[in-house]
Amino acid sequence: MNDVLELAIEAARAAGDVLLGYLGGPLDLGHKSSRADLVTQADRASEALLRARLLGARPGAAFYGEETGATPGTGTERWIVDPLDGTTNFVHGFPFFCVSIGYERDGVMEAGVVYNPTLDEIYAARRGGGATRNGAPLYVSETAQLSESLLCTGFKPGPAGMSRNLGNFVAFSDRSHAVRRVGAAALDLCYVARGAFDGFWEYGLHPWDVAAGSLIVREAGGHVSDGAGSPYALGAAAIVASNGLVHDQMLALLA
Repeated sequence: MNDVLELAIEAARAAGDVLLGYLGGPLDLGHKSSRADLVTQADRASEALLRARLLGARPGAAFYGEETGATPGTGTERWIVDPLDGTTNFVHGFPFFCVSIGYERDGVMEAGVVYNPTLDEIYAARRGGGATRNGAPLYVSETAQLSESLLCTGFKPGPAGMSRNLGNFVAFSDRSHAVRRVGAAALDLCYVARGAFDGFWEYGLHPWDVAAGSLIVREAGGHVSDGAGSPYALGAAAIVASNGLVHDQMLALLA
C-alpha cells in the first residue's frame, strides 16, 4: 500500500503546482448547481493531471472525479478525487483550498491524501497505518466537553443548504467556544485530525469531498459517523467527524 500512498502524494503535489500556477491570475469562471457553486479552468486542469497520473500508474482502476464524473475500471480499485476543494476560496485568493485523493479497494478506503499547496502541507493516511502531516504523526484533540470545543461546519451551495444547517450553526455556537466555516471540507477534516478542530459536521457532501479526509480522521484516532451515529458511508446525507470524546454530544444536538 505504500506505493499507492506515494503515488497519491506525488500526484497531489503535482496538481497543487497546477493550482498555484492559476492562483491570482485570470480565471474562466463558471457555475454548476448555483451561482455559489463555482468551477474554473484550474479545477479542470488539476483533474486532468490527476486522471493521467493515477490511471497511468494503475490503468485498471476506476476514477471518480468532481469535474469528470465516474469512469469504470476493470478491477476493484477506485480513485476518488477532488481536484480543487475550496474553489470559492481559490477564486478570491483565500489560501484555504486543497487537492483531495482517496484510494478505495474492494469498497474499502485504503489510503487518502489531502494537499494544501499554499502551506505546502500534505496530510496522508493508510488504513491501519496512522495519519501524518508532512510525515509527522497526527492525533486528534483530547477535548472532552462540547462546551470547550472549537467546531467547524460548512453549507452546501444555495439557499437550501444554508437553511438546512443554519439552526445547527447557531445551536453549536451557543454550546461551544466557537464554530468556524472555512469552506473546504477535506481540509476541515484534516484540521480535526490534527487536533485544531474538535469536531466537524456537514450535510450534502459528495464522496470526493470526504473520501480522503474521513480516513485521515479515523487514522488520527478520531470517529466518523453519519448524522444518526452509524458508521459513515460515502454518499450519506450527513457526516459528523470528531475526536471521539465529543461525538455523542454533537449527535445529541443534531438529533
